[in-house]
Amino acid sequence: MGCDRNRGLIAGAVIGAVLALLGGILMPVGDLLVQKNIKKEVVLEEGTTAFKNWVKTGTEVYRQFWIFDVQNPQEVIVNSSNIKVTQKGPYTYRVRYLAKENVTQYPEDHTVSFVQPNGAIFVPSMSVGSENDTFTVLNLAVVAAPHIYTNSFVQSVLNSLIKKSKSSMFQTRTVRELLWGYKDPFLSLVPYPIPTTIGVFYPYNNTVDGVYKVFNGKDNISNVGIIDTYKGRKNLTYWQSYCDMINGTDAASFPPFVEKSRILQFFSSDICRSIYAIFGSEVDLKGIPVYRFVLPAKAFASPIENPDNDCFCTEKIISKNCTSYGVLDIGKCKEGKPVYISLPHFLHASPDISELIEGLSPNEEEHRTYLDVEPLTGFTLQFAKRLQVNILVKPAKKIETLKGLKKNYIVPILWLNETGTIGDEKAEMFRKRVAGKVKLLGLVETVLLSVGAVMFVSFMISYCACRTQNVK
Repeated sequence: MGCDRNRGLIAGAVIGAVLALLGGILMPVGDLLVQKNIKKEVVLEEGTTAFKNWVKTGTEVYRQFWIFDVQNPQEVIVNSSNIKVTQKGPYTYRVRYLAKENVTQYPEDHTVSFVQPNGAIFVPSMSVGSENDTFTVLNLAVVAAPHIYTNSFVQSVLNSLIKKSKSSMFQTRTVRELLWGYKDPFLSLVPYPIPTTIGVFYPYNNTVDGVYKVFNGKDNISNVGIIDTYKGRKNLTYWQSYCDMINGTDAASFPPFVEKSRILQFFSSDICRSIYAIFGSEVDLKGIPVYRFVLPAKAFASPIENPDNDCFCTEKIISKNCTSYGVLDIGKCKEGKPVYISLPHFLHASPDISELIEGLSPNEEEHRTYLDVEPLTGFTLQFAKRLQVNILVKPAKKIETLKGLKKNYIVPILWLNETGTIGDEKAEMFRKRVAGKVKLLGLVETVLLSVGAVMFVSFMISYCACRTQNVK
């Protein structure tokens, strides 16, 4: 009887050891199976999960605008006073709802090319007013004229046209006009053929961004989504040295198996440069664990603090010999127009940048840019891209409405928040196909290891106790 009992205890211990061993084996084997499946599904080719969502995103993307309304235009023109602004918004548009077009695979170098159509649909229910709301803002054509035409005689001619059209440093425009374009009365009088329609984002609707050519990951999954060329070039022609390089992806996705230590590089045509994000925190997004990557303050620092930014400093006077920071001169990218990009309310900018503007209150939580990336697949499941459009205004002796200015202003026009969050239906599918399977696999591994280890230890203790008792 004692012998039979001992055999049962040994059998139980062996079963426990086998279960624990299975759990231990399942860890690397299961992880390999998961990795193999993910590598297959994130390749950008017909039939994969990634390709289907890449061609036409299942996420609704919105672009919200806050417009800065100038409160004291005459004081600025006459006395060169500080500019007082108040923001109003959001005015919300649905964007990126159109599928990628001209999608072409290139098997010889494992790339795929496409263009991204642009379109914006106003969403009244998500806005504080209508597109016909009016604001006092800079006159874009008037303040840009002395930057584009530096010759004194030409400026004198332009001044007569500015006066004839009754234009000034400031103007009143509707939201629709300011964003998407209006026929400018001053430009309409210029005697030689130039574009007479102007707007912060004109032209946008019925245009395309690209051509992009990206790696499809077929030969090397660590390259998937990374941009090979933009508009047929590997660089931008706007910046010096390495600043001109097109790095990373378009931020919609990244190569899979993202670790917290990775620096995520991406290119944005909106800011005419590549930039990067670093790990910030872990976030639960609709039951899916994601890593939140944020744009660090260092990305906007002066070359004194961050030497890597030296080749982004193009304007020595405005930047006070590259010691000021937090704004980016993208004039070369905008046909010579004096456009400067920053974070909203000059977040992470040096104090001198905003000292002539009253009414701003930068806030890290509200004004930072972040990407929520699912680490296994590298898919961006939620994001908030925030930036501010500013115009540099300089005194101009030959243009009457600008000659009273005694200083240079970097004037905020508007800031935007482009957001997208994975929909409930897509999130459910993602939980089942990716997060759910990984969770289940981890649970099975843990149960097998735990139960096996407990069984082995329990039966072995019982067996030893039984042997001791039989000896007595």
